[in-house]
Amino acid sequence: MHTTMSPSLLETYPPLFRQTTPYPTNRVDSVEQPEPDPGSDPLPLIDLTCMSHEGRRRLSEACKDWGIFRLVNHGVPLKLLSQLHEHAKRVFNLDFESKQGIFKSPLSYFWGTPALTPNGSALQRGAQPFNWVEGLNVPLTQLSMLQAQEDPLLDSFRFLLEEYGKQQSRVAKVIFEAMAENLKLSKEESIRCSYMSTSTGILRVYRYPLCSMANKSWGMDVHTDSSVLSILNQDQVGGLQIYKDNLWLDVKPIPNTLVIHLGDMMQAISNDEYKSVKHRVKVNKNKERISVGYFVFPEEHSVIQSPSYKPFSYADFRAQVQEDLKTIGFKVGLQRFKLNSDAC
Repeated sequence: MHTTMSPSLLETYPPLFRQTTPYPTNRVDSVEQPEPDPGSDPLPLIDLTCMSHEGRRRLSEACKDWGIFRLVNHGVPLKLLSQLHEHAKRVFNLDFESKQGIFKSPLSYFWGTPALTPNGSALQRGAQPFNWVEGLNVPLTQLSMLQAQEDPLLDSFRFLLEEYGKQQSRVAKVIFEAMAENLKLSKEESIRCSYMSTSTGILRVYRYPLCSMANKSWGMDVHTDSSVLSILNQDQVGGLQIYKDNLWLDVKPIPNTLVIHLGDMMQAISNDEYKSVKHRVKVNKNKERISVGYFVFPEEHSVIQSPSYKPFSYADFRAQVQEDLKTIGFKVGLQRFKLNSDAC
């Protein structure tokens, strides 16, 4: 049975998503798993206001065992969160051609893949299956360069993105400092700032359109983030899954919480003591999903020194990931930089 959508909604979708039957994808669910208890939340809970010795101990356990945790008392105003999601819905509900024309540098509009080039355009991956997602890429340090728009919706959206970016930068710095203390990283400020530089922060605003064959498509394929930290604010639809102990677990949407992912750079900085979590996103045949991700990285040319890895910079890592995506169709990631690795 196909989901019925109004013509006006279809016009907001990229043409690839207007098909009644999706293009082939590589979705395979080899083992049927029982549905998680809707009342349960498997993620470790971390309180941003409790970064004392005990709070840091809990944070360390979450980073080692999970690579992901739920953050409460984060201090991001509820009104800002709700306004950002409401504006994102309105922006995505512009017709497809308008979105292509409106979002110019430094912002970029993409669809079909979350893999982007450094300038924010979608990375061409040959015959690889596409993902059921569209999004906006927002480099925060360049957002102020965006010229004022005549459209009040876009002007207010830009303001909300700027405010939200400041809040996420604050949250990321508190978390990273606690992690750095736990890992006994150098206390020299320049080194810590090079390992996680808020000047690299980007926002990605995602919409996962309705999909009539949700059991055969993915919003995002299985991947790890390349970041130091990723901070996710999702709506109440759900769809995010994480891989833990050979099982896929649903990450329940809980209002006024943030979900913190550790990325590949954090795993390397910690010398594999912390995990970069594998995750994926399901699509839904009845409801669209909106999520907003904040991603922060090391300074581009700062060299990461870790006993288990060859010295490399984030620029080196990003270039290798892009090359792998273009040539073999998937990300190899940290294994390329491991000492005594079989990856070639």
